Amino acid sequence: MTPSVRGRLLVAAPSLQDPNFDRTVVLVLEHTDDGALGVVLNRPSEIDVSAALPGWGLLAAAPPVVFLGGPVAPTGAICLGRSSAAGGGDGGGRSEGDGWQPLFAGLGTVDLDHSPGDVAEVVVDVRVFVGHAGWGGGQLEAEIEVGAWFVLDARPDDVVSPRADDLWELVLRRQGGALARVANFPPDPSMN
Repeated sequence: MTPSVRGRLLVAAPSLQDPNFDRTVVLVLEHTDDGALGVVLNRPSEIDVSAALPGWGLLAAAPPVVFLGGPVAPTGAICLGRSSAAGGGDGGGRSEGDGWQPLFAGLGTVDLDHSPGDVAEVVVDVRVFVGHAGWGGGQLEAEIEVGAWFVLDARPDDVVSPRADDLWELVLRRQGGALARVANFPPDPSMN
């Protein structure tokens, strides 16, 4: 197996032909020999978090809408939150029973079965995703090998970027060099 890309971003290369992932930025939440799971960070829906999950709108990062996390399990929800612990820690040692489960780099999952008040002391803001991206064992590695994805470092703020629609370009531009130039690749090269 190639090294795990857990906690990193998968940024779709312009050559990726799957419409589910065209110009997407995916945060990998888990990556093992059995496969990988992540959420698409730059596909906001038009559904307000407060309408879908009463009470959670107060903690929702701007834009406070539900995001389309990927084509797998489209009726399931994953909620990610940024830790309020100084230095982006693991949530101040809070446990899963408190509705917070640390993942990495100051990010964690938030249990939506809890009330927003249960996690308000631990998280600064949350982002709710319906569906997720998933790969079977070896599938993601094969896609990376053929150049379908750029594997890049994530920043905790990527998850809650207020400029989600521009995240693909923003992440590529901050890399500098050749990858920064990829951000200028037209959505439809035939229109160039």
